[in-house]
Amino acid sequence: MLKIWYYGGTEFMTDAPSYFDNVYEDEWMEDEFVREMIREVDQSEVIGAHIIESPVLGAITPKELSGGVKVLILMLKDDSFIYNLSNCGNNCAKWVLKIAETKDLTVYLQNIMHFEGTFEIQIMNTGKIVHNPEEYVDGLLEAEELQDEGQISFQSEK
Repeated sequence: MLKIWYYGGTEFMTDAPSYFDNVYEDEWMEDEFVREMIREVDQSEVIGAHIIESPVLGAITPKELSGGVKVLILMLKDDSFIYNLSNCGNNCAKWVLKIAETKDLTVYLQNIMHFEGTFEIQIMNTGKIVHNPEEYVDGLLEAEELQDEGQISFQSEK
């Protein structure tokens, strides 16, 4: 299940893309799920552990992947932190849900991400579980209102 802290309530990793550059492992690039994420989010093809073909940049290494796909890979492969999903664009939303189908995934978010269809997301600030985009937006707005009223405080970043 996907669990989202919205605008507070937990500590989170602020610079996941730089962290990725220092910890990613070659075998991560050989994972078909990772290759599919890179193909769809960055429109790039993994040729090997050290070479990715980008239609815009040409041959790149995993360090030149977008910040969004780096965060997705970390959420899949490294459970060391709660990652800031705000680093990801809406083109990452379906992949976040797919990762959350494989494990409990807790993230931090500062904006409304456009999840589609039906899903199961728990808004951690309130404990509410939402199942569609309308409930999700209402749940985030409720959490934001609690934060604005001082009932939820911002937490420090890692």
